[in-house]
Amino acid sequence: MALHIIKLCVGCDSLAELSGWQKQRLKEKRAKGQKPELVHVTRMTPKRGDEVLDGGSLYWVIKGQIAARQILLAFREVKKNGVPHCGLVYEKAITPVVARPRRAFQGWRYLEDKDAPPDLTRTKGAKDLPEALQRELASLGLL
Repeated sequence: MALHIIKLCVGCDSLAELSGWQKQRLKEKRAKGQKPELVHVTRMTPKRGDEVLDGGSLYWVIKGQIAARQILLAFREVKKNGVPHCGLVYEKAITPVVARPRRAFQGWRYLEDKDAPPDLTRTKGAKDLPEALQRELASLGLL
């Protein structure tokens, strides 16, 4: 059973905006001659890293709802201003999930597989709904 990481996507209002940010970041890396990969830098390194990398994903909370996930590929040591940090390397593909409310928290948290929302593609009839409607239906417990 996989273990996941959940993280707030601060300042982001939608999956389209998250996707745009990530595409822009990859474009900037290519222009600088860097490897075009997505890395989110965080202060703490997961102590349960082996469990997370055994099929785990990075779940994004957008506007108070768990909204999407991206498969975690690796953890990388990163230095920021001489201080050790952890780079979470994750897949480019964004998989929307059934929106689920989540209160704000600092940093990141583990998310057990049994508590992770299902992918939206597995939810009958929800795939083609606009994101705002999906959030509203989820908040009402209808999705």
